Amino acid sequence: MNILIAPDSFKDALPALQVCEAIREGVLRALPTAEVHLFPLADGGEGTAEVLHWHLGGELVAIAASDPLLRPVEAQYFSQGKIAVVEMAQASGLQLLRMEERNPLKTSTYGTGEMLLSAIRRDAMEIYLTIGGSATNDAGMGMAAALGWQFLDENGVVLAPIGQNLAKVFSIFPPKNPVGIPSGIQFKVLSDVQNPMFGPEGAAHVFGRQKGANAVAIEQLDDGLRHFSKVVANTLGKDFSAMPGVGAAGGLGFGAMAFLGAEILPGALTIFQLVGFEAVLEWAELVITGEGRLDGQTLNGKLVAAVCQKANAARVPVMAFAGEVAATAAELEAMGLMGAYPLRTSGETVAEAIANTGNSLKKTAYKVLKTMKL
Repeated sequence: MNILIAPDSFKDALPALQVCEAIREGVLRALPTAEVHLFPLADGGEGTAEVLHWHLGGELVAIAASDPLLRPVEAQYFSQGKIAVVEMAQASGLQLLRMEERNPLKTSTYGTGEMLLSAIRRDAMEIYLTIGGSATNDAGMGMAAALGWQFLDENGVVLAPIGQNLAKVFSIFPPKNPVGIPSGIQFKVLSDVQNPMFGPEGAAHVFGRQKGANAVAIEQLDDGLRHFSKVVANTLGKDFSAMPGVGAAGGLGFGAMAFLGAEILPGALTIFQLVGFEAVLEWAELVITGEGRLDGQTLNGKLVAAVCQKANAARVPVMAFAGEVAATAAELEAMGLMGAYPLRTSGETVAEAIANTGNSLKKTAYKVLKTMKL
């Protein structure tokens, strides 16, 4: 049997390649004669740059940047020729903050802008910005500030580019000293989130709580996003706030469209194109994929659903392993999975499950494939 192992990373536990290796060990214990091909994947969240580097070569460029609280952090992005892939989670990701530090009123995408500036200065002409896993809700104000944009209050004072200041922005000025963005450069945002900028389905209401915002903060952020989008529309002469996907990463999708002229593309499917996923599917007789959690949100363009979409079209069955499987039977069927297998055992805490991810993947892969063999 030709088995393609093509998972995402397991958040807070293992990067995608280590997930592949753990699954392979379990598979080969059960089916020693199987042909196994490792194919780590990502959908634009944490680990995307690493996955692209593994598949395509190129280099990972390390720079000194700012974390979500504007502290120094080392971040890296993928570079190959005139192409760069900037993973915003490297500088502005939730995983960079301790639980008690998470508060989207105080966080900024400034470090993401620093990464983009580095890629521009290295002569990249096609820049992909992956925006999964953000700790921010600043509508890309921080990113734009790093590129030279200024955001002033009604007294003409330059504001810190953080979430709580969105509602204070009175005027916006483009860079006084342009960073030299070439006229032909293309910016492409990779995201599978379709949320608008504000409102009940907007960035703050849907994603604010997981970033540390309470009910009061969510309302404050939503009001700020609404206000900020009006000021941007008045300044640039175009309103981006209702476009699908602009609410991604706390409005970074909006900021990328407004300040970079970016287009928004589906995350997982675009990465599949870059790494040639459909070609390797022609070889496979079974695909094993996975991610940290399978639930109803997985259907909204996340990696497992995207893998199933392509594999089902090629008539290749797919099974998935996940730390937790919270999706209903109907949702799993809608994804196109032949089976979904949780790793976390009864009585195991989340912390214990995360620490045991590697061993759990090996054991689960062995049990499932052994049963298949029988």
